[in-house]
Amino acid sequence: MAVSAHAYVRGNTLKFYEWLESLERGTLPEGPAIWICGDCHVGNLGPVASAEGKVEIEIRDLDQTVIGNPAHDLIRLALSLATAARGSDLPGVSTALMMEEMIVGYEEALANPDAKRKPSGKATEPIRFVLKQALTRKWRHLAEERIEDVTPSIPLGKRFWMLAEGEKRDISRLFRSEEVRKLITSLRQRKNKSGVEVLDASYWMKGCSSLGRLRYAVLAEVGNRKKSDLCLIDIKEAVRAAAPRALEASMPRDNADRVVEGARHLSPYLGERMVAAELLGKSVVLRELLPQDLKLEMDRLTRDEIVASARFLAGVVGKAHARQIDETARKSWMSDLQRNRSKNLDAPSWLWTSVVELAASHERAYLEHCREYALASAR
Repeated sequence: MAVSAHAYVRGNTLKFYEWLESLERGTLPEGPAIWICGDCHVGNLGPVASAEGKVEIEIRDLDQTVIGNPAHDLIRLALSLATAARGSDLPGVSTALMMEEMIVGYEEALANPDAKRKPSGKATEPIRFVLKQALTRKWRHLAEERIEDVTPSIPLGKRFWMLAEGEKRDISRLFRSEEVRKLITSLRQRKNKSGVEVLDASYWMKGCSSLGRLRYAVLAEVGNRKKSDLCLIDIKEAVRAAAPRALEASMPRDNADRVVEGARHLSPYLGERMVAAELLGKSVVLRELLPQDLKLEMDRLTRDEIVASARFLAGVVGKAHARQIDETARKSWMSDLQRNRSKNLDAPSWLWTSVVELAASHERAYLEHCREYALASAR
């Protein structure tokens, strides 16, 4: 998080929620109560593969998903793009243009959510590059990237830690369940009745999200001796969402069920590859990691690139929102978005004001974080 202000914004979601809670009612438009990402920054979008092998840009992380106000996803996305622009040494004019194009892309998706959209043109090269890369990746790329080898074992070290006997037993029990077997055999190239055998497993120290929570990597073999397939399963503890939820919203009480349900509404490709379960008395989500699943890295961009990327990514979020509501509700929400437009800035004033306030507060907090980090490192 000390690497850059952009990294700090990605890693400090709670500061965003604190800001939302401090707002007076009516400051932001109240969109329809639908499933939202809750933590819709750029790094949580990217190529995602379906069980049938198709690949699209979708929301990739749904830990904070709730039924809430879709305006929150727009603001979170705009903030992360604004800090990416600052990290690319782009002037404030780029941020203003970016927010205008964000609203254009979002409203296009609301108006026609079934339209097939792909990043096109030179300006969307950062997105097209990652998508093209995803389409050519194989199992060996995932293995070399995640477990540093293609052999059927997980090397222990800084990222992967040895399991206790109780953890091994519970993971083995979980992988003997029919629900997990069906999840792993759901990919198109696997037979539905194939067996699943755990080859290796370890605790996975994976950034801030692992601190104080269960996180495991499990290497499994699918099939039989004549024809088998390796897969890498991510097991992640699901905790209570900090994202503000809509009043009277009816959501699953179990946090893993909530994450899976939100994923199925927002990111169907990812949702169909997830299952909720219990491990060591905790609610967890299992999903198979596929080589095509990548995150967007938008560190050094030109003005044209960040403006075009903003339009496309807002369209991805708009499509995820729009598929949950009917045409009447979409038109009503679009009408709300079109209010409070100034003559000189086409983006709604509430979006611009929100991002300016958040950028300022995050910059202060980021510098303080860096100071504390430097002092701790010097001890």
